[in-house]
Amino acid sequence: MIKRHIEDLINRNTGKGKAVIILGARQVGKTTVLEKMFSGKKDVLWLDGDEPQVKAAFQNISSDRLKAIIGDHKVLVIDEAQNIEEVGQKLKLVTDLIKDVHLIVSGSSSFELADKLNEPLTGRKREFNLYPVSYREMSDHHGLLKEAGMLKHRLVYGYYPETVTSPGKEKKVLKELLNIYLYKDVLKWGKLKKSERILKLLQAIAFQVGNEVSYSELGTITGLDKQTVESYIQLLEQAFVVFRLGAFSRNLRKELSRSRKIYFFDNGIRNALINNFSDIDLREDRGKLWENFLISERIKYLNYSELWVSQYFWRTYDQQEIDYIEESDGEFSAYEFKWNARKNYKIPEIFKKEYKVRKTEIITPENFENFVGL
Repeated sequence: MIKRHIEDLINRNTGKGKAVIILGARQVGKTTVLEKMFSGKKDVLWLDGDEPQVKAAFQNISSDRLKAIIGDHKVLVIDEAQNIEEVGQKLKLVTDLIKDVHLIVSGSSSFELADKLNEPLTGRKREFNLYPVSYREMSDHHGLLKEAGMLKHRLVYGYYPETVTSPGKEKKVLKELLNIYLYKDVLKWGKLKKSERILKLLQAIAFQVGNEVSYSELGTITGLDKQTVESYIQLLEQAFVVFRLGAFSRNLRKELSRSRKIYFFDNGIRNALINNFSDIDLREDRGKLWENFLISERIKYLNYSELWVSQYFWRTYDQQEIDYIEESDGEFSAYEFKWNARKNYKIPEIFKKEYKVRKTEIITPENFENFVGL
């Protein structure tokens, strides 16, 4: 059993007077984490929102009925909570009226669950994201040297739990995950009928990882208008498929200010979209895969460590650029990502002169481990 770092977050926040909400893409291990932590314990009541009797019990439920269902249990875990009608209002009863019960909620359709909980539980919850397994978690699991030896493999197949635990079956697993994304979540929740458009959009984004993207250009490729492209990308973000990185601009007239890049939370999903699982040493896009891997791993580390920073890339009209920037308390850390460690790279001097830069670093396969939290 791979220990997930979100377990520490859940432990630290259970019993603090607010509901703990676990969000994340399908198949990243939300139910597995909660089962490991809470299933079978005497003071824990586990309810599955998929079960008809649970759905029925929560219909028109009163606070007295809730108290009777919960009984003497100190922890209430509700999995697949998005399947319970008006679940946000029902859970508000628990947080407001049964204050000695610790509430933990998760669901396979995380963005559907988040939508239903957002307003009713405002100020009454702590949300935590669970991502695919991280390099740091796998290093803790079977040792740093072994995981370092798997780096090239991970850059191609990613870190979804089932790909990690099913050696030799990674391609099959990733294709199945892709179908889950497209048909069980994004299309259903967004009430979208043209799945081929979403697939084209994802493939176009996959080919442009690490590059600035234009919604107009993506619209031309997919046959969608600019506004629809942006709404679909927002939907894909909510489904934890992709995330956007905006351009940093503060002082210089030459800085790009409205550009954005789009990355995938998992390299394996990205490669499945373009149907390319070639060895990393044979690929022309290995630099893109390296960049996507590092930024997604950094997001995992920052979230699990509860470190809050603003994240950007930086570029000027005369082609000076920085792959990744973090801003915290008015200071900046600037990073360039390079697969080839033998070449000499430098952070642009103009950025260091203009802003209060605390740290600059070129991240390569020889020194990346500290960047991802080790």
